[in-house]
Formats: sequence, structure tokens, C-alpha cells
Amino acid sequence: MKLDGATALVTGTNRGLGHHFATELLRRGAKVYATARRPELVEIPGAEVLRLDITDQASVEAAASVATDVDVLINNAAFTAGGNLVTGDLDAIRQVMDSNYYGTLAMIRAFAPILARNGGGAILNVLSAVAWTTVDGNTSYAAAKSAAWGLTNGVRVELAAQGTHVAALVPFLIATETLKEYLGNAGVDISEEVMDDPADLARLALDGIEAGEVEILDRLSAEAKATLTGPPQALDLSAVGS
Repeated sequence: MKLDGATALVTGTNRGLGHHFATELLRRGAKVYATARRPELVEIPGAEVLRLDITDQASVEAAASVATDVDVLINNAAFTAGGNLVTGDLDAIRQVMDSNYYGTLAMIRAFAPILARNGGGAILNVLSAVAWTTVDGNTSYAAAKSAAWGLTNGVRVELAAQGTHVAALVPFLIATETLKEYLGNAGVDISEEVMDDPADLARLALDGIEAGEVEILDRLSAEAKATLTGPPQALDLSAVGS
């Protein structure tokens, strides 16, 4: 679909990839609802800013009642730091699953009828290559992204009849402050040269939507998906880029 003249809602636009999604959509001629749990932190000239907590059903419904002209939904917001499944804090693990899976599902359920009324449109879910592997230290995040991958594939089938295109952006490593902080705390030194620049990734993903792609991958995430043909294995971050 063409994004020039489209109306998009992007979650988690206060920083990082979500911010770049919103600004790039505006540059391409789209109307943008830029959402965040703390809308006062969103600085995107030209966007309509809405408060939205995807883990709060009332908040999701409130956003859907305002953004009735949306034909592109970009599910970017998610908690990332759940820790390990066996030893991590159970509330943190639930929070990661709640945002990555149930929050994304809540957004899709709320906006699917809106997309149908507006001609079908498109949904883009931001996933991660850890959906196809795992990382010791944050296995709960990998499990949540695996669930979100299954969710994406499921709703793609369910929404095909109404003409809604469902795509997944599956990056490997994004050069955000959140990731850099995590790697630093884990004592892992990875060159930014092997990380995706958020601005470049937003452009890649939006190009993919316009081209009708269903999975948008970078080089390293394509390699990670290829490992699914063999036995399950954990990701060795220290070997990335070597």
C-alpha cells in the first residue's frame, strides 16, 4: 500500500525506533498518531500525540475511539527487560509477555474493525530475531517475541479476508540506548557497525509495507531464521560480528 495519504498510529514513539517510524511516516506524507504511555515525552512536530498504554484495555479503547481514520497500525511498544525464565522476577516476566503479546493483541483487536472500515490497510508488528533463538540473561523476552511471532502469523490468516496486510519487522540488534545499556550491563562488547540504525530500520520496514512484504529481515535476522532448520540453539552475543 502507499503511505502517502495514509493515516498511521504508532505505539511507543517517545524514543528509539517508534520515534523514527513516526517521523519517517510524516516525511512520506502520512498523517500520524504518535502514542506513548507518557505523551509529554513525545516530540514529533506534525504528529497528533495520544496517551496510550497498550497493557491497559481502557487506554487502548480510548485511543481507538479517537483514531477512527487509521489504516496503518504499527505495534512497536514493548517492555524488554524480563530477565531469565527460571530465576527472574515473575512480575517482570509477566510484564514482558503482557506488552509483547497481550498488548499487541489488544491493539489488533481494537483496530481491526477500524482498518476494515477504512479499506483493510496494514499492520506491522515489531518483533526480534530472538523469537528464533534465545539469549541467556533475558530468555523471557525471547519467549515473548516467539509468542508475538506466532500471534503475527495467526492474525495474518484471520485478517486476510478483510484485506488487511499483516507484516513483521524482525531486526537482529537495534542501536538504541536500551540495547546498549543491556549489553553494557551484560559485559558484552558489540560494535555498532553490526547493529541496525533505527532510522534506517524504519525506512526498511516502511518500504516493506509499501512492497507488500510479510517478513522484513536484516542480514543477521535472516541468518537467525535459517537456524530453525537445525536443533534449537542459544545466541552467543560475544560471537556476533566476529
